[in-house]
Amino acid sequence: MNKQPLVSIIMNCYNGQEYLREALNSVLEQTYQNWELIFWDNCSNDRSSSIFEEFNDNRFKYFLANKHTTLYQARNLAIQKSKGSFVAFLDTDDMWLPNKLEKQIPLFDDNSVGLVYGNCWLLNRKNIIKKKKIFSKKKLSKGNITKSLLNDYKIALLTIVIRKAFLNDITNVFNSKYDLLADFDFSVNFSLKHKFDCIQDPIAIYRRHEFQLSRKSFDKQVKQLESWIAEIKLNSKTNSFNLSSIENKIKYMKVLKVIYEKKLFKSLSWIYKYPLSLNKIKLIAILILPNYILRFFRDFT
Repeated sequence: MNKQPLVSIIMNCYNGQEYLREALNSVLEQTYQNWELIFWDNCSNDRSSSIFEEFNDNRFKYFLANKHTTLYQARNLAIQKSKGSFVAFLDTDDMWLPNKLEKQIPLFDDNSVGLVYGNCWLLNRKNIIKKKKIFSKKKLSKGNITKSLLNDYKIALLTIVIRKAFLNDITNVFNSKYDLLADFDFSVNFSLKHKFDCIQDPIAIYRRHEFQLSRKSFDKQVKQLESWIAEIKLNSKTNSFNLSSIENKIKYMKVLKVIYEKKLFKSLSWIYKYPLSLNKIKLIAILILPNYILRFFRDFT
């Protein structure tokens, strides 16, 4: 590509004041300069809008939602405001490394590539021993990767860039009924039609929060995964794929929920019936070890 195409960066914000300056600065520090930032304020009631106004750059574009919506509904609305040839995503508590876009955009010289993603750092805010670790130690997949995504999903939304021309329905890029797994749903379905490419090195920093998936959301996520699998099995393009990895994840989360509900005997019974695997060992550890010890061991994984 001789001329830098415009990249639309989608930043959805709901009360994101704590780390917002760091996120915005990471956009400004991009070595790739032809971008616009679509800042979608989802009716925040903190200082997010006033922090945004501190940045005097005409590439920063502010939009206030008419009403508060779910995150993926907000992302869909924000994408509709984009004017770029490519769409990327960054949340208010995450950061990009300066050469992220510069590394990714040239991979779209292959006209069959619809999405480019990459590795990232996981930043553990409260951990003392090891604050930062790599998201994927394994080599990331590229090409036609639907099978790989279903077996071991390794795409972080803050790393992806999408060729906008390949989005058939810009109004509903993400299926908002899957509000806990809409990016996974999008990536799998998008991969059925288009090639993916990737940057193996970290290009962003994802800030982890303790209990990021609320325990109250376990039931909802399990139900959404079960509904998603049922829908996938009805699709002639995907019904032949092995879904055992996702089905095992559902079983794991169901046992985890029982443990968090402090139902000791039921937890023991379900763990006993769980297939012998690393996840079974994890479940036993979660059941018997205090949280501070679990966090300590997580630092070394």
